[in-house]
Amino acid sequence: MKVFEINTTAWDEENFTLFTDLTGIQIIDVITPIVMREREHGEEYTNDDLIDALIEAYPSNKVYAYQNNNILISM
Repeated sequence: MKVFEINTTAWDEENFTLFTDLTGIQIIDVITPIVMREREHGEEYTNDDLIDALIEAYPSNKVYAYQNNNILISM
């Protein structure tokens, strides 16, 4: 398992931490298109949306996400 801090905005309070067996490239490949759609077309997303997309893309992997020391998703 690896630890990744996910930072997609200028606001530190919107960051979250992933504990996962995914690679950095797998995470970037899933999250980047979602973030870019918001930046280019105004399609809003939440951290839950990003985590759900990771779980959907890699259902056999482990993904634990934390924000402000509270668990968001545990799969």
